[in-house]
Amino acid sequence: MFDSKFFEIVSNKRILVAGDVMLDKFYLAKLDKFSSDAPIPVAKITRREACPGGSANVARCLAALGAKPLLAGFVGRDHNCESLMELLYKSHTDTHGLFFTDYPTTTKVRVIAKNHQVFRLDFEVDTQYPDELFEKLLRYIHKHLNHTLDAVVIADYEKGVCTEHFCQALIADCHWHGTPVIILPYGVNWIKYQHADYIVPNVAKLNRILLSPISASDDNASLAAAHYVSRKFAIRSVLATRSGYGLTLVSPNISQHFRTKQQLLIDPAGAADAVCAAASLAIAAGVKLELAAKLSNIVAGIAVSQPGSYAPTVEDVINNF
Repeated sequence: MFDSKFFEIVSNKRILVAGDVMLDKFYLAKLDKFSSDAPIPVAKITRREACPGGSANVARCLAALGAKPLLAGFVGRDHNCESLMELLYKSHTDTHGLFFTDYPTTTKVRVIAKNHQVFRLDFEVDTQYPDELFEKLLRYIHKHLNHTLDAVVIADYEKGVCTEHFCQALIADCHWHGTPVIILPYGVNWIKYQHADYIVPNVAKLNRILLSPISASDDNASLAAAHYVSRKFAIRSVLATRSGYGLTLVSPNISQHFRTKQQLLIDPAGAADAVCAAASLAIAAGVKLELAAKLSNIVAGIAVSQPGSYAPTVEDVINNF
């Protein structure tokens, strides 16, 4: 099913990812002494790593699976942007949709010791982006919709881009052009996602909008929650990820669970991005939603079985099928 022929069919799909662009930095450290001028541990840095984060990581995952991603969002004129641009160039992601602002590039810096996160530094906007920036962003996306996109992903991390006005304007424009819209949601205001075609939440994100939280292990509750989201927000299809319990797909004429292949859980970081990328690629290629769910399941298992924010490749999927 997911062999080289399958990826020949789905490869080179043009998928635009709009949303909160980030850079993730990791400082691996040793904590073996305390400061002489304060009662705090000293972190001796032994290794530094960086990778695209937020919507940029969704684009990176799409590229790893053979798509041609275009990334749209806001960045600052700073060294973090330079690092991010270099990483995106290496991952073959089109960055012409990134617009410079007077604010810092959203960046998360994590210090990790003995496989545990010690603390995190966040560099991000704490005020609303100007309207003229959103106008530029929407014009850029509209131009590419006119030149045919296979799908659009709205990747929301509540960092200021995915406002209700922006999301609704983009969803309407995509529908006018007949382009499917996939949502990677965040937060509690899901009204801004209404009328989207697809949404890919995990159980933790679902629980933020449900009156009664559900367990990832509960098939019936997961199905009910997915139907609730579909009805309440007029979203045609819901693909809910349930950690080690697989995925639940609700769509017109489909209500189905997909069990995951047992994998050693190493690091769940970035798994939601990888799942969204896999589902978006399959949707862009026009394959059956059941296949999209199965591909997402495989990609999720690969992503969590690797350290750090890992972008599963075509070869990974073929070897794990």
